[in-house]
Amino acid sequence: MPKVFVVADNIYSPLGSTTAENFSELLKGNSGVRRHSRPEIFSEPFFAAIFSQEKNQEFSTGIQNANKYTKFEKLLIHSIKNALSLCDVDIQSASTAIIISTTKGNISLLENEIVTGEMKAQLPLHSSAKAVADYFHNPNLPVTISNACISGISALLTAKRLIETDQYENVIVAGADVISSFIFSGFNSFQAISKQVCKPFDADRSGINLGEAAATIILSKHNKNAYATLDGGSVSNDANHISGPSRTGEELAIAIKKAMQEADAKPDAIDFISGHGTATLYNDEMEAKAINIAGLQQVPVNSLKPYFGHTLGAAGILESVVALSTMKQNTIIPTLGFESIGVPVPVNVPNTITTKNVNKILKIAAGFGGCNAALVFSKN
Repeated sequence: MPKVFVVADNIYSPLGSTTAENFSELLKGNSGVRRHSRPEIFSEPFFAAIFSQEKNQEFSTGIQNANKYTKFEKLLIHSIKNALSLCDVDIQSASTAIIISTTKGNISLLENEIVTGEMKAQLPLHSSAKAVADYFHNPNLPVTISNACISGISALLTAKRLIETDQYENVIVAGADVISSFIFSGFNSFQAISKQVCKPFDADRSGINLGEAAATIILSKHNKNAYATLDGGSVSNDANHISGPSRTGEELAIAIKKAMQEADAKPDAIDFISGHGTATLYNDEMEAKAINIAGLQQVPVNSLKPYFGHTLGAAGILESVVALSTMKQNTIIPTLGFESIGVPVPVNVPNTITTKNVNKILKIAAGFGGCNAALVFSKN
């Protein structure tokens, strides 16, 4: 199979509008998770990483005919534009595809707007993807990936396969989600929302924080300006429960092992794991078990949820971007707030900035419906 190169990326979040800005804030230990009083989202104060109301007013800046696009679509446009500015990929070429990763898309429109025929046309996920593709004058029909919380990793793996099979030379993978009352109430109904900044893998963890963001990774068959390669990936499903993960971790371990096998990477070759780390009781236990089954329990692992919240359809891409920056700078971001291990098997969770040579990374995720995913990236 031909190599698949990473040539550009972006994170557009409450912490910053570029990858560099976001990584700088992480190095300072700053979090986008704040206590908010937003009755349009939830009746009580809550902790989440969401854009300020002032920032919301800036989303139209630099976007032509901005009134045509929703907040969700504007986030995608901003993120893609920034990533494109860092490389010479021609988004208007027929050899460039676009994949959009999201879990809920424009669902928030139903909460605040009068339902019209025009709105109904905006609600399908493929409609937003087409709107974004049309904004950039891309001639191809965009692909939409919506597979719960592994959507971003699934999208990157799909892009890898499209390049490997010579269907496209470049693929732009962008993900986003916007926090709404619908989304928040759904997670709250599971009693999964933490009343403080979340603490993944910690003995005192009590649930997740939600977050909104957009992120983009551009993959290419061409090595020009590439700084990493996407070497392997896999998805699996444990079929355990509609919202509860496997109790054994075996199925996520299958995805990890298959991704490593495709990447021709033994456990001792992995320098860092970007975990999913939702800070819910069962997810973190399952993830720790999967890491152990795969023989990776000594490898440093972190979770970015205390910084960005759980960004849903953006999470797999956003967290992969931070992992790529980790590899570029040989600097591992600690899991904010982690104090003592709270999972039944050992995992290596640094709580201070760690400097080491990072040449190969593993990104993992799990989601509702029992879906699991893993990717392996290498320094180019």
